[in-house]
Amino acid sequence: MGARIGRMVRNFNLENRTFREISKEKPTAAPRHAAEAPPPAVMSEVKQKNEPLLGLLRSVYVESTDPAAAETEASAQEPGVQAVERRPLKYNFPGPMMGLTELTDVPKGKLTVAEALKALGGHHHQPHTWTPEKIAQEYSLDLKDTQAALKYFIPFRVEIIPPKSKTAKQITDS
Repeated sequence: MGARIGRMVRNFNLENRTFREISKEKPTAAPRHAAEAPPPAVMSEVKQKNEPLLGLLRSVYVESTDPAAAETEASAQEPGVQAVERRPLKYNFPGPMMGLTELTDVPKGKLTVAEALKALGGHHHQPHTWTPEKIAQEYSLDLKDTQAALKYFIPFRVEIIPPKSKTAKQITDS
């Protein structure tokens, strides 16, 4: 009930109050601080040409190319050859996954999320069967990158850090 009355008071004669506020003259800005003009000696130095600097500037040559134009030129030179080799997908999640269902192949040296989870899970559960060499061969990956991913990317391990004080609540397994 109080909100309804407050809204009625707030919206009373709203158009007239708005028009009155808009039609008011805007406040004038505060006057700027008077600044002293620089001495004439400084002004003359600023306006003079510095020949050594101009010579250095003339020696600089910048050549710029558009990366998109370079790609189109490369593809125009070799019309039948793709720049990146592609491989068919090994594993896919069932159903639409973030709108990527039309994905049928990926570049060599890359993985989809489904393939990465399958490879990491296989190595985690069966490290003797899913060796880094086998994963690298299966997915056309670099062996060094595969070993680094298996060593540093561990999505299935949960670590519970004990609290610093004895009085803090702790999550139990039961």
